[in-house]
Amino acid sequence: MTGVQTCALPIFILGFFIEWIEISYIAVPLFLPIFVAAGVDMVWLATLICVNLQTSFLTPPFGWALFFLRGVAPPEVTTGDIYRGIIPFVGMQILALVLVFFFPGIALWLPKAIGW
Repeated sequence: MTGVQTCALPIFILGFFIEWIEISYIAVPLFLPIFVAAGVDMVWLATLICVNLQTSFLTPPFGWALFFLRGVAPPEVTTGDIYRGIIPFVGMQILALVLVFFFPGIALWLPKAIGW
């Protein structure tokens, strides 16, 4: 595994249990030296982390977005219904994560087009 792959998984798992702000202020700075040493583009890394965290917020056991949805759903909608309902969205998020990971140009074309 590369440094990027090694650091992406813990960030994904942390998204199950803690909010994005703690991940951004604690976990990302811990892994940043690995990314800098590997010469990773920081815009691509930020995009990858954002997609990664969004995916983890939709997945059980502690998907924050699922709890919010449960709070506004009518009583006849069960938590199981919500979990089954997010499967296609998690699939799309994982596809986006894989595409951005293997094809960094997807995340970098717009910043390059505006001169970043």
